[in-house]
Amino acid sequence: MRRWRALPLVLALLPGCTEPTASPRDETEAGSVSAQEASTWEPCDLTPVSLGPALADSDLDAREPVHAGGRLFFVAGDDTTGHALWVSSGTQGTGTFKVKDFLPGPTGMPPTQLIRVGERVFFAAEDDAHGRELWTSDGTVSGTHMVMDVWSGPTGSFPGSFFEHQGRLYFAAGDEAHGRELWTSDGTASGTVLVADIEPGPEGTNPDRLARGGDGSLYFIAQVQMFYTAVMRLSSGAAPVELMRMSSEGAVLGGPTAAGRRVYFVMGDLHGHNVHLMVTDGGPPLLIADFASTGEMRALGGKLYFAASTDMEGEDVELWRSDGTRKGTWRVKDIRTGAGGSSPGELTVLGSHLYFSADDGPHGREPWVSDGTVAGTRLVTDLEPGAAGSFPERLTALQGNLFFSAQTSKRGREAWMSKGTTGVTVPLDDVAAGALDAWPRGFVRSGWDLAFTAVNGQGTRRLWAVPLRPEGRCPTSAR
Repeated sequence: MRRWRALPLVLALLPGCTEPTASPRDETEAGSVSAQEASTWEPCDLTPVSLGPALADSDLDAREPVHAGGRLFFVAGDDTTGHALWVSSGTQGTGTFKVKDFLPGPTGMPPTQLIRVGERVFFAAEDDAHGRELWTSDGTVSGTHMVMDVWSGPTGSFPGSFFEHQGRLYFAAGDEAHGRELWTSDGTASGTVLVADIEPGPEGTNPDRLARGGDGSLYFIAQVQMFYTAVMRLSSGAAPVELMRMSSEGAVLGGPTAAGRRVYFVMGDLHGHNVHLMVTDGGPPLLIADFASTGEMRALGGKLYFAASTDMEGEDVELWRSDGTRKGTWRVKDIRTGAGGSSPGELTVLGSHLYFSADDGPHGREPWVSDGTVAGTRLVTDLEPGAAGSFPERLTALQGNLFFSAQTSKRGREAWMSKGTTGVTVPLDDVAAGALDAWPRGFVRSGWDLAFTAVNGQGTRRLWAVPLRPEGRCPTSAR
């Protein structure tokens, strides 16, 4: 066992449906955690501890654990016997509890798309009587219920595209009268309403890719009259406004992504080989630049950072930045010189720097960092020396640390953490011993813990946690 600063780990695993209650200790620590949000934290121990039952190792993007109300929410079970919503207080507090069982419904799909809104979570779940609908939970049995039967009866409205905005949930859902349109909810049936019937009648517009603009408006993509794709803007107290319409064959390929007061998106070209980077400040979108291809986008310091290529084949993908003007849009650095590009991915902001994975050739795919300048764009560390690379994935910034998954020949794919520009990068202890792969993902800070899911040496995915505290707050008796 290796320790960052040692802490005895105590965990109560309490199966069943007993309703958890918060202890005075939980409430006191929750307040302390809230007061420390902006500080840099450190793990008190590098040995992950398993929490709760086995998790399904499929459809993982829709089942990531979520922290809300002082607890970590997650879904466990299998497609045969059904799934259940669980909560955990992690390595401290009252333990890990089952909140509610969900038997296989009409589609057999488990609860998915957990998202925090205030102190609650929303998610999509189903039963035989209502089909797949919107549910919510505060982590207790009595506080877990279906919000509203949007499409009455067993058909189900299939809520999706969940997004938190101004303390409410916005989502796409369908009903018989309006088709699939944009809805919003405060967690009550009376507070769950249709935002607008953008395309009147049962066809619907299938709102998707919601993003919050710097002006407080909500931007999203909608399908209009089946033949067009539109960029929409929703301001408080107003109806959605269409900013731009294009043929659905050209489509919107990426975004919207907000940076400062501008919102960027990528538009396809029906008659050419390029894609167009567009920008809007709430008015008609303007063309910034053409590219052969574009990739991930992330905002940092009011600028947009993104992966893009200008060569005809679209292979020389490198890191670019834009301030929303043609002159202010340029390649940050040619990380991999020559015809091939470094293909930046996993773009993640930590403090004033952008972290990402890239392949420069000699070092293979490894973690990189950039401050937006050529000199400030560099390799963080070469975890797997040589051209093979460690292929870092799931980069997540939490409390001044970068957590990620990486593969090395001796340790397999395991969880790592980095202090970033300070150059301190260390692995967490193996979940799957030796060269076996643990495939860690879903990194999230929950209360006093870093939590994530990973596969153990027996091939079972579980929830894991290590204690995480503000610097200097790990127990002195265990150091």
